[in-house]
Amino acid sequence: MAQEHISVTFRKKIKSFNKSIIVDSDKSISQRSFIIGSISEGVSVVKNALMSEDIFSTISALRKLGCRIQKVKTGEYKIYGKGLGSFYCKKNTVLNFGNSGTAARLLGFGACSTNPDLQVRLTGDKSLSKRSMFKIIKVMEQFGAEIIPKNKFHFPLTLVSSSMPIGIKFDAGISSQIKSAVMLAGINSYGKTTIVEKIKSRDHTEKMLIHNRNVIKLKKGKQNIIEIKGREKLNPINLSVPGDPSSASFYAALCLLNKNSKIILKKVHINPTRIGFFNIIKKHNGKISFKNKKIQGNEIVADIHVHSSRIKPLKVAENQFVSCQDEYPIMMGMACFLPGTSIFKGIEDLANKESNRIKEMEKICKQIGIKTQSSKNYIKIYGNSNLNIKNKKISVSGVLDHRILISASILGLISGIKTQLKNFEQVKTSCPNFLSTISRLGGKFEIKKKN
Repeated sequence: MAQEHISVTFRKKIKSFNKSIIVDSDKSISQRSFIIGSISEGVSVVKNALMSEDIFSTISALRKLGCRIQKVKTGEYKIYGKGLGSFYCKKNTVLNFGNSGTAARLLGFGACSTNPDLQVRLTGDKSLSKRSMFKIIKVMEQFGAEIIPKNKFHFPLTLVSSSMPIGIKFDAGISSQIKSAVMLAGINSYGKTTIVEKIKSRDHTEKMLIHNRNVIKLKKGKQNIIEIKGREKLNPINLSVPGDPSSASFYAALCLLNKNSKIILKKVHINPTRIGFFNIIKKHNGKISFKNKKIQGNEIVADIHVHSSRIKPLKVAENQFVSCQDEYPIMMGMACFLPGTSIFKGIEDLANKESNRIKEMEKICKQIGIKTQSSKNYIKIYGNSNLNIKNKKISVSGVLDHRILISASILGLISGIKTQLKNFEQVKTSCPNFLSTISRLGGKFEIKKKN
């Protein structure tokens, strides 16, 4: 069946609001729960999982690998794990990861590379197929996996799993996806896999595995050390997925720059590796507080209270990138309306996301009359708090990137600039309830659908 294409138009500035909302469930935690549950022994239960296209792609790929996953009700699943090395399928079975880089790297490369007797075709949508897999391929080759054809680093690719995987030592960069893929490959390898982490990236995989004391050891210091003991069984998991702080950041941005507005973002996890956006905005005069904190599934969960604020121009250093890399498009969008020059450094990796996010946000800035200056590793945005919106228009077409599309939506709602967005179906990969939530906050929009 042909994919439905959605176009959305925003024409009016949103009015002031005072609301409490539930944001979409965390995508990273949802995906990891299905993958880890499938290689555990026994029945894992996942509640409040994100019901988005990326999750459906993950579940579909796992089912093609012989995993039994039962939907109990919306957001709740039972995963009947058969243990390590239990994936099986016909030779050259196609695993289509859609738009999901997380599923491609953690499952397609990480878990499959050291699973015995697998030969699978890895593919994805047009956007994912443009993203380089060079780094993850080079690491999985160290485990003995073969990726065909040689020296090709974009989907489609064929993966032949290692016949004798041996644990490796890996110096991690800022990518939590590659770090997690190494952990999952190491779990099914012989011996010990050691990961040295100089800069701490998001750690949901570690938190999900920590109840397996015989499998994982964490050593904290100037460098974090993660040790994985291979070929030890994993216990099943039982968790309820909290709200996604990356999704929450969009509504927070809308509130911060909308006069006389308040919002409470309920039950969002505030993992320190994921809340760089909130910390940065607080440092620049944003009225943000975390209340009703509690532990849920090894994650800290809180209600995030946000009030309209006079935000100063944003100065974001290179060392802050890892804790808020998904939030750069919305921070760049906010910078358009701040009185002065905002600077974002250390952003080179934004070029290899679902789109080149630096260039796409620069295009949007130009459309509304905001000047920018950039290189491959930084951008300056010359904001204007009194922007003249007359005869301005935001138009995004052919960009298969959910975060660019949502960020453009927020710019339109904040300013009242007419905003026309094609390929809005991409938003379903991470925020399937975005439009219904905006409607609840009072935002107006028009939707057109076609196959």
